[in-house]
Amino acid sequence: MNPQAKLIFTISLLMGTTITISSNHWVMAWAGLEINTLAIPPLISKSHHPRAIEAATKYFLTQAAASALVLFSSMTNAWYTGQWDITQLTHPTSCLVLTTAIAMKLGLVPFHFWFPEVLQGSSLTTGLLLSTIMKLPPIALLYMTSNTLNPTLLTSMAILSAALGGWMGLNQTQIRKILAFSSISHLGWMTIIIVYNPKLTLLNFYLYALMTMAVFLTLNSINTLKLSTLMTTWTKTPALSAMLFLTLLSLAGLPPLTGFLPKWLIIQELTKQNMALAAVALSILSLLGLFFYLRLAYCATITLPPHTTNHMKLWHTNKPTSSSISILTTVSTTLLPISPLISTMI
Repeated sequence: MNPQAKLIFTISLLMGTTITISSNHWVMAWAGLEINTLAIPPLISKSHHPRAIEAATKYFLTQAAASALVLFSSMTNAWYTGQWDITQLTHPTSCLVLTTAIAMKLGLVPFHFWFPEVLQGSSLTTGLLLSTIMKLPPIALLYMTSNTLNPTLLTSMAILSAALGGWMGLNQTQIRKILAFSSISHLGWMTIIIVYNPKLTLLNFYLYALMTMAVFLTLNSINTLKLSTLMTTWTKTPALSAMLFLTLLSLAGLPPLTGFLPKWLIIQELTKQNMALAAVALSILSLLGLFFYLRLAYCATITLPPHTTNHMKLWHTNKPTSSSISILTTVSTTLLPISPLISTMI
């Protein structure tokens, strides 16, 4: 892709995200979402592969439908209440339609079908954008409207997302699809707590974004898209593979790594809200995610060649690991000891 075009699309992404998360008026928030929606399809389809074109089309259609629902929800609310302020969404029908729209934007169950396919058709760098920065505007809208949304509906969608995200990721061999189902599962944890403690949702999102960036950039550095090729990376970059192993376990939520912190705080908050049953359900369902993270970690570090997997061995260069990967992997694994400080900040 032309560097100037790539720069324009990247600036549009940042601008659309900034407009949405900083706006108080529904039309401004919708405009920001539309700028985002129009900036991403060229980045997805830049390889001109049929799968990439298909992914860009699926992404555009889904996001356009979700944006239309956001506009419909805000107009319905303005019609009945005369309010265009995002925090004044009080009409029940508007709240229901908005929940549906944001679920489509994020890829929450039952509107999750597009996300694994789109991520599989994208490059690793575009997949990183889709999994992190593109989730921020919808989560910001959820955050601002959390006090008026239906807790029962959100809890049901969250538990279903955690279940399906874990269940569907078990049988995958493509790493991008595994990370897509991982994202759906993590969104379940973020959604269930949004009504009770919205700041915990933001903390969970920030830490999830850090860990996912570390994983995507590491995979991009070692040029790996499938489990079979992940098995051959240890001999070339042992230090990076070891850090990938720890980052994956952190994404799974194992102590004493960073990923344990949001899960611990969310379970604690759910117990305080007399939702012990939901906390138990989420904890059990996170074991499904743990299985495929362990599978990834096993392929990355424990399985050493020679092995019996048939594949074409890729050429690995001895380029040095970038400092951004070093910083992200370190942060993704070592933040738990300062959890009291983080707790006081939220």
